[in-house]
Amino acid sequence: MDRVFIEGLEVDTVIGAYDWERGIRQCLRLDLSFAWDNRPAAAGDDLSKALDYASVSARIQAFAEVAQYQLVETFAERLADVLMSEFDIPWLHLKLTKPGAVPAAKGVGVEIERGCR
Repeated sequence: MDRVFIEGLEVDTVIGAYDWERGIRQCLRLDLSFAWDNRPAAAGDDLSKALDYASVSARIQAFAEVAQYQLVETFAERLADVLMSEFDIPWLHLKLTKPGAVPAAKGVGVEIERGCR
C-alpha cells in the first residue's frame, strides 16, 4: 500500500491538565502517514481520486481550533477517528509532539497507529 504523509504540521489548541493551560492556546506538531492507493489518482492525474493532503491539513486545523482536551492522548485518538471516518482512510500513523512541555526536552508526546494496512 502506498502512503501519503503530512510532516511538521503545527496547530494551536487548548491542551493540558493544569489550570494555567486551560486559558491559553499551545502549539502541537503533527507528523502523519496514511495508507492510500495512489494508482487510481496517478492513472488519470485525478485529484478527486487522491488523498488531498491540503483538505486533510485544513480539517486538522479546524479540529484543533475547537478542541479542548487535557491529554495529548485524547487529542490524538479523537483526531485519528475524525480523519479515518471523514476521509475513508484505512490506516494511519500519527505522531503528536507538544514542544516545551518538559523544559529539558525538545518535545514530548505520543505516537499511535490505527486501522489496517
